Amino acid sequence: MDLEELEKTLNIKFRNKNLLKNAFIHRSYLNEHSEEKLPNNERLEFLGDSILAFVVSTYLFQNHPDSQEGDLTNFRASLVNSKSLSEVAKRLNLGKFLYLSRGEETTGGREREYLLANTVESLIGAIYLDSGIEKVSSFIKNYILNNLEEIIEKELYKDFKSKMQERSQEVFSITPIYQVIVEEGPDHNKKFRVGVYLGKLLVSEGEGKSKQEAEQEAAKTAYEFDWNILRERLKKILK
Repeated sequence: MDLEELEKTLNIKFRNKNLLKNAFIHRSYLNEHSEEKLPNNERLEFLGDSILAFVVSTYLFQNHPDSQEGDLTNFRASLVNSKSLSEVAKRLNLGKFLYLSRGEETTGGREREYLLANTVESLIGAIYLDSGIEKVSSFIKNYILNNLEEIIEKELYKDFKSKMQERSQEVFSITPIYQVIVEEGPDHNKKFRVGVYLGKLLVSEGEGKSKQEAEQEAAKTAYEFDWNILRERLKKILK
């Protein structure tokens, strides 16, 4: 992997090249490369997740003094969820640099949303350890916080579960139900896929690191669906 190319893209020169490489080692890779001396990127991901939350929270606190705690929480969630972080990874083409097993490679691991989001967090952890808080804060501001104004302007931070419930009750007199479809991964790195149902109709699914995040993703997709199509599908089920 030509990680120098990534350093040029990021305008960050790593002193410890192993830290940068470590950020891209998926656990599956080690199953086929026992000679690799570096561990997988999960510890860096753990660190990066905390640093990301700290930097984003500090920025929001300092730059939005009139916003209430609930709105600040929603702003942050919109910036750091799996979908948003995977989009950052795709813009930076991070999937290209991942060390994956053959199986993970052939099943589309380089494009998988959850895996890409984790890679952004592990990269944040690596930048922090190598260059400190100022450099990692600059990275977060350039590639993650730059989406904030659009999120606020388009109200993308709003609670989609509440919006989905209000609309489904108004249109169909039905309260959405959320069910976990898949729960996988170790305790420190869980992955959830949740489905949102109107009656027996599965409307959409969402993924996240927590049930709450997965529910919000599922609700957002459902809320943005064509409700005329939903009406026709519900009619068929209710016949």
